[in-house]
Amino acid sequence: QVQLVESAGGLVQAGGSLRLSCAASGRASFSSYTMGWFRQAPGKEREFVAAITWSAGTTYYADSVKGRFTISRDYAKNTGYLQMNSLKPEDTAVYYCAARFLGLNYYYASSLDYNYWGQGTQVTVSS
Repeated sequence: QVQLVESAGGLVQAGGSLRLSCAASGRASFSSYTMGWFRQAPGKEREFVAAITWSAGTTYYADSVKGRFTISRDYAKNTGYLQMNSLKPEDTAVYYCAARFLGLNYYYASSLDYNYWGQGTQVTVSS
């Protein structure tokens, strides 16, 4: 049973920064997994933000966050991070971390391809 717990969401002014954490548990190793971040604002569909492969550290970003957000992971802590800089009001959403076991038939940006999800953490960016 893989469990994911997000933390460190909060309220920040436009232009500010915030770092989200996603602590993973339930496996001896996550080297065969991909961790992704998705967000969902009220009335909108869940959208891809960023993803990272646990072993190689290959990263992927949505165009809307490139140059502002950085995804990373800490092997020793089994924890993923999403560093968010230059935040904009349109970044306001509930942010979810997700994970899936690697396979040939998967797309990193598709929420349907992830089978483990955290509870989500609220990020609010004020004007």
